[in-house]
This record gives sequence, structure tokens and C-alpha cells, in this order.
Amino acid sequence: MSSLKVNIQPEVSRTVAVSAKLSQNYDAYYDGESDWRALGAIGKVKNVVDLCAATPHGRILDIGSGEGALLQRLSDGNFGEELYSLEISRSAVTAILRRNISRLHECQLFDGYSIPYKSRQFDLAILSHVVEHAEYPRKLLYEAARVADYVFVEVPLEDTMMLKPDFVFDPVGHINFYSRKTIRRLVQTCDLRVLSQVVSNPSLAMYKYQFGRKGTLKYLLKECLLRTAEPLACGLFTYHCSLLCAGVSE
Repeated sequence: MSSLKVNIQPEVSRTVAVSAKLSQNYDAYYDGESDWRALGAIGKVKNVVDLCAATPHGRILDIGSGEGALLQRLSDGNFGEELYSLEISRSAVTAILRRNISRLHECQLFDGYSIPYKSRQFDLAILSHVVEHAEYPRKLLYEAARVADYVFVEVPLEDTMMLKPDFVFDPVGHINFYSRKTIRRLVQTCDLRVLSQVVSNPSLAMYKYQFGRKGTLKYLLKECLLRTAEPLACGLFTYHCSLLCAGVSE
């Protein structure tokens, strides 16, 4: 960890930046490691590895790292030789640094959209449960595609029959709501080619943590429906959608 670089002065974009409301919401959002995010990282990292293992991934940029649970599991699983992190939240950077992640080489604050790295500096950029938070998702995706040969995107599929007609802000910060089609079309409009797309169910451990004994039943119901009737399942329930993308010229 002696070579870890830390930049707590974010690069300021002159044209696009995170709004003051969202910035204030996230700045003190993270207070250390949580069991919930640790459990969530198990499935998220599995999806990264399953989709990206066959592509170059020596140098990885994790954009929107939160408290660092995904970075921790990537490092512990020896996936990626050099890990880099970008965050908009000061509390997130603090939480990440406290973990002493062995393969983490750099952790920076940034303005949320202008990535402070040279083009093609990374093999893989990861946006895991980030795009649903972004006010300008295309700007962020273009930037990820600029600095990395491959881009991994994962979002919750919240555009279901259960989605309420009117938006109400929640501190969790989701402001974009996707279906399998709309997230695929979003990345394609950013000059990204979809190499793989997979819909997955959060882990059984997460259901048990959230719902107790009823969690097992909820998990099995959703898992069975996903495997037998994916379009119907995604219309009724929230799942996770993962996409591995490359630039159209790759």
C-alpha cells in the first residue's frame, strides 16, 4: 500500500458536474463497511468475473466505488493486477482507504463525469450500480469508453410494473430507471458495442439478510421465474442486468 496515491481534490468540470443536491447527499453517505454492501458485492463481483474473465483486465478502473466492497473482493480474488478508484463522495474515499486494499494503486475524488486519466489507460472500466445515479449517464459512459478498452455496466432493472408513475427523491439516489432494452440502448447510443448481456438475481444471502426466513421463498420464486420466463420476470420484479461492452471500433 506504500505506492497508493490519493487525490482528495476533485477535478472540476467547466460544463458538467454533479448537482449540489446529489453531491451533498453522497458526501457523508458512507460511514464504513456494511454487511449489506458486502453481501451485495458477492454477486456483483461474480458478474464482473463471469463476463470479463476472457477479456484483458490487468488494469481496472472502478468508477463510483462506494465504500469499496467490490474493490475489496476483486483484490482478494486476484482479479486485476492494478485497481484504481474514482468517487464523488469524500466519505467513500475515506472508507475505501481504511480497507487497505492490497491491489489498489490510486483512489481519487472526481467531479462525477470528467475522468482524470488518459485515453486507453485501462483494460477495463467498471460502472457497477452507478449509471442509475448519474444525471448525465451518456457523458459518463463516453468517458469510461475513452479511458478503457472494455466497459462493464450493471444496473438494477427497476422499470417494472411496480414502478410508481411519479418520481420521489430517495437518499439511495436512483434517478434513472431501466429495463433490459433501455440500458442496452443507452450504452449503444454511446458508441459501445454489447458483447454480453446477462440478467441475474441478487444472492440468496441478500434475501435472507433483508427478509429473514421469508427471504428464501422470495429468492426461489424470483429465481424460478427468471429461469423459465425471463421477460415476464423482468416485467414483475427487479433484477440486475450486466453488460460487457467494447468500443465500436474494437
